Amino acid sequence: MPLGLYISVPFCRTKCSYCNFASDVFSRSVFQHYVDRVCADMKRDNPTVAQMGGRTDRIVDSIYMGGGTPTVLDISQLRQLFVAIAQNFAVQPDAEVTVECAPGTLGPAVLEGLQQCGVNRVSLGVQSFVDPEAASVGRQHDRNAVLDDIASLRAAGITNINIDLIAGLPHQTVDSWTFSVEQTVASQASHASVYMLEVDDDSRLGRELIAGGSRYHAHFVPDEDLTADLYTMACERLETAGVRQYEISNFARQGYESRHNLKYWTRQPYLGFGVDAHSMLPSFAGEAVRFSFPDSLEAYVAGGSLSRSQVSPAAALEETFFLGLRLTCGVSLRQAASEFGEDAIAGVAETIAELRQMGLMEKQGDMVRLTAKGRLLSNEVFERFIAVRTGQVPTS
Repeated sequence: MPLGLYISVPFCRTKCSYCNFASDVFSRSVFQHYVDRVCADMKRDNPTVAQMGGRTDRIVDSIYMGGGTPTVLDISQLRQLFVAIAQNFAVQPDAEVTVECAPGTLGPAVLEGLQQCGVNRVSLGVQSFVDPEAASVGRQHDRNAVLDDIASLRAAGITNINIDLIAGLPHQTVDSWTFSVEQTVASQASHASVYMLEVDDDSRLGRELIAGGSRYHAHFVPDEDLTADLYTMACERLETAGVRQYEISNFARQGYESRHNLKYWTRQPYLGFGVDAHSMLPSFAGEAVRFSFPDSLEAYVAGGSLSRSQVSPAAALEETFFLGLRLTCGVSLRQAASEFGEDAIAGVAETIAELRQMGLMEKQGDMVRLTAKGRLLSNEVFERFIAVRTGQVPTS
């Protein structure tokens, strides 16, 4: 089965207040050292995979470069990464090649470089088309910069464009959110990703919200109910516009679903390189093996060791449900039974029945899927499938 490749570039122009990823602002002096390290890791990938207990071929049909903002690298550094990929893997001619870009970073030289590297899909971190909202969380672009970038990408022949939006940003209202969604539809983007603001202690804004403070415009963040309403509004509007929801946070025009991200949700093999990059491969010793590089730049460039975990058949069944149920099409019980056995599926039957009774799941034929309510409460659903294996049934 072809691989997906993920290349982490953890460098940003600014660190957005909502961001909980392993990315930050670093001196450009470290960029080349980092790129050299990633390329070296790709070159010695075969022994690394063997050491981790995985197995794979070298055929690649999707590449995703993200993390922070890959386009802050020099064009020569981007080319170096893509040359290393071509030298160490067999990239299929029709591979999906995605690069994440911050609006305002796509000058003529960058566009030409992306074309030369074979990039055919770009993901724009827009988050909001309302300038004060974008500025409140540290974004450095405005609406006009986004529209200019979309036009420039299309002129350069890169027409597969994703737009990221976040529901729940500071100062966001029903009217301002409607404007952002309508601008996304009007842009004719082939793909949209709609996320609800994550509130956790891994971001500055999240920590401030938890503490009940007002820094980072935290006191202007919509409450959870309004954020959920905004997400639902976006789902309905995008569906009406022909941008169909195929995953909890992802929407696409027909034929433009993200090939790379589908690998994660359907448990296909993928390899990651760089800071906090994760991999999952078939294993000789069990169902699969997962491993990842260190989640800090310092530890990674210093040659820090990889973390590794063996995926047991029980854990693989669990993943099949909590990853597969992210997809609108859901999970095939027949296919799961063929892979894991009828007894294993019988073990989750009670959980499925309970979730259906709660209105969080529905069943059609052999397919089980989340309802609209279930997508809003997906974490609760996923916890129940984990509880089947651990025996710790949630009480709320």
